[in-house]
Amino acid sequence: MTQTDFALYEPIDTLKPVDENIWIADGPIVKMAMYGRSIPFPTRMTLVRLPNGDLWCHSPIAMTEGLKAQIDAIGPVRYLISPNKIHYAHIDRWAKLYPEATAWASGGVRERAAQQQIEVRFDADLTDEAPPEWQDDLDQVIFRGSRFMEEVVFFHRPSRTLILTDLIENFELHKVPDSYKLLVRLGGIVDPDGKTPFDLRVTFLGRKDLARQGFKQMLAWEPDKIILAHGRWYDRNGLAELRRAFRWLG
Repeated sequence: MTQTDFALYEPIDTLKPVDENIWIADGPIVKMAMYGRSIPFPTRMTLVRLPNGDLWCHSPIAMTEGLKAQIDAIGPVRYLISPNKIHYAHIDRWAKLYPEATAWASGGVRERAAQQQIEVRFDADLTDEAPPEWQDDLDQVIFRGSRFMEEVVFFHRPSRTLILTDLIENFELHKVPDSYKLLVRLGGIVDPDGKTPFDLRVTFLGRKDLARQGFKQMLAWEPDKIILAHGRWYDRNGLAELRRAFRWLG
């Protein structure tokens, strides 16, 4: 690990089974604006194989030849998911590789891409209801209340896996470079007590009642596992971790 890079969740660009018909793939470091600085973040996507064999891809990471070969071996990519407006950068590349895939937009992502002058085409919009294409295996709800962004959260019923993006971040300090350790502590996103980053929590002030509605739905799903985009994810005790991580809602 260099002075400025987070340690990666090796091996990267490799499908790792979570349960039957659900995988994660850890990716390279990306730079994201946070606390007025450009912060390096490790990345992670989730892949679900639906009953008809089609592949559903949540927050696609940078594509490599090796990763593409692994994905093509398990099924055709049909759905590309932007779960919130800051997780979309690689969707256009994937859409060109898989022209039969549909790209699904989260709230505000089109505007965000336009502001950043990033070319990406979306074909459909995510709502509180899972569309017919994946409703047999996946539930979803929009987590509202933030003045900055909404996030669409998903629940894979067969494996009882909750799929989150930025609503919980959970960084292991031994993977964090010294120059960022204080920052992640201040953000309240240090394992084993990862949660919604402080700067994002602040955007819910006065609107936590809306967030509690989404939280209530996640609790009702009773997840066993919780996949996160950044940091150590939870392969067990999902419901307990969910209650702990969202105690800031009061």
